[in-house]
Amino acid sequence: MATPIVHQYAYRAQKDFGIALSAPVYDVVDAFQKPDVHVRLCQYSQDGRLFAYALPDRIRVLNSESFAVVSEIVASNIVEFNFSPLATYISTWERPVKLEDGAQHKNLRVWKTATGEQVTAFSSRGTETWDIQYTADELYGLRFVGADVQAFSPANDWQIITKARVENCSSISVGPGKNPSVAVFVAEKSGQPASVKVYSLTSLDGNPTVQKSFFKADKATIKWNALGTQVLILTQAEVDKTNKNYYGETGLYLLSAAGNFDARVTLDKDGPIHDFNWSPNSKEFGVTYGYMPAKTVLFDQRLRPVHDFGLAPQNFIQFNPQGRLLALAGFGNLAGKIDVHDRQTLHKVCTIDAPNTSHFEWSPDGRYILTATLSPRLRVDNGIKIWHCAGALLHAQSVDELYQAVWKPLKIDGVAPPFGAQVPQPPAPSPAVKAAAPGTATSQLPKPAGAYRPPGARGTATPLLYKREDEGGMGGMGFAAPSPPNGAATPPRYGHGSPGHEQRGAPGTGPRQNGGLRYQPGGPPQEQRANGDGHPGAGLGKKKKDGAPREKRDKEGVSGKKDRAGVPLVPPPPAPVEPEPEPEADLGNAELDPVQKKIRNLNKKLKAIDELKEKRGRGDKLENTQVKKIDSEAEVKKEITVLTALAAKGVTALP
Repeated sequence: MATPIVHQYAYRAQKDFGIALSAPVYDVVDAFQKPDVHVRLCQYSQDGRLFAYALPDRIRVLNSESFAVVSEIVASNIVEFNFSPLATYISTWERPVKLEDGAQHKNLRVWKTATGEQVTAFSSRGTETWDIQYTADELYGLRFVGADVQAFSPANDWQIITKARVENCSSISVGPGKNPSVAVFVAEKSGQPASVKVYSLTSLDGNPTVQKSFFKADKATIKWNALGTQVLILTQAEVDKTNKNYYGETGLYLLSAAGNFDARVTLDKDGPIHDFNWSPNSKEFGVTYGYMPAKTVLFDQRLRPVHDFGLAPQNFIQFNPQGRLLALAGFGNLAGKIDVHDRQTLHKVCTIDAPNTSHFEWSPDGRYILTATLSPRLRVDNGIKIWHCAGALLHAQSVDELYQAVWKPLKIDGVAPPFGAQVPQPPAPSPAVKAAAPGTATSQLPKPAGAYRPPGARGTATPLLYKREDEGGMGGMGFAAPSPPNGAATPPRYGHGSPGHEQRGAPGTGPRQNGGLRYQPGGPPQEQRANGDGHPGAGLGKKKKDGAPREKRDKEGVSGKKDRAGVPLVPPPPAPVEPEPEPEADLGNAELDPVQKKIRNLNKKLKAIDELKEKRGRGDKLENTQVKKIDSEAEVKKEITVLTALAAKGVTALP
């Protein structure tokens, strides 16, 4: 039997910072010495060998196994830092400031990880695009400056090897693989369409291998597949000019680095694109899109649908590192349900209830899930939970004002056993989870409250009108016209502007009868209103705006009034009046004579006295009237004895 992998994760909070172990060992690493001051940032290298954290005046780099100090980078006011792919360099970013001598502040600095020495520095003003992007072998480092996309050679003293001139460049992304490409996004500006250009890194100064132009794109999210052969571009416009979506308009495009394929991903449900992700096999990707409940579909690399997971309140999709499992979840303002699917069988493995989750991450071996509730997204119930992929909760750690939680990366190939035909069984949970198991005396797990139901509806089945579309409900079309396909938030009013739909009255009253005639509750009888004699003097030749007397209009069969849609108002035929049922007699009271009624009332009084005596025995303070009621116990018992004797003799009248 293979030795189980013990995973490691780091966490950072306002008043706590540490490294802990996960399944099957659940414990804090004592060999890690916590610093005495607040930690601003922490990060593992991509291969997991090193661990670094930022202090107010330096960055400390440790060996992630022995926790021995490898180097220290002396730099203050660090806002962000990143490892290079092979952990040879560390890039740091500070907020730009104005220097006294007027020189440009070089706030992006690159350091040698092993020695902590600075090797180069640049000026960078962007908070999202500040870092240098490296190729996987670190032979090249790229960044864009103004209209130039520059490629550096770290081995040759960071000299510029080649560059591409791209006007209005907004962001770049370097692809993985042995022959990397560079995707460059140009935002829409001054009536010119946005575009994405893909260059080969070896011919960056030449023409792009593929180029795609489109409108309605202010920014883009670029994701390469693991081989670097194809790239997905999610475009987003800040303002939707059609007013269909408050959050703007989105689009998804697929481009091939070789230039032999580019197309827009066609989605069959209106609404925004919530999330998308490549499978680790680089042959397919998943997209979650549409108004809630959203739809999730798998596509192959030629945009052919592979599988539809249906409708659900979800806005997150992520494959595990091996590509065997797929997590679909609803975070943010959604309930936090996580559905785990087996990609091999396309069946759901489990559903995990993780409310208030603000961070989700698969473990390197794809068997465990780390969820965390982070601050300042939420300042209560902060903590970390470790789940097995089969749905079992293995570990829970509560941390006040938790800012960050991250797995330690590991190279799993040849170490972790691959999944078999079935999803593996979970190991034993940690003592913290066992202590909080439902049914134990120390259980602190909150009970699911569910949706609020008014008292009159409790214990009954939910009407289809109030169920979501993915739960078999009517999708909000209970008594109004279906929502238009363009996603308009407000459906047409009843009977207004909906050609082809029947006109309706108030919700629950059913369709109008007699050509859309409206009945007015509390008015005169319907026949009188139809004939114009609902009140004295009705129909005596009064004229309306059309100039026709009431008698003439009445002969034509209409009252002359119209609703907002222009439909004549004619009352519906009177509904049959059902006779009200006679109230049933109180048989229980009718069978009791006055003596028995008195005995029953005295027994109730005696029961109330017993309850007051119990209340006094518990030490509760009684009022004077309650004390007098207890003092009358003997008289009540005596009266019950007398009346019982009379009832035994057949006396029915009170003495």
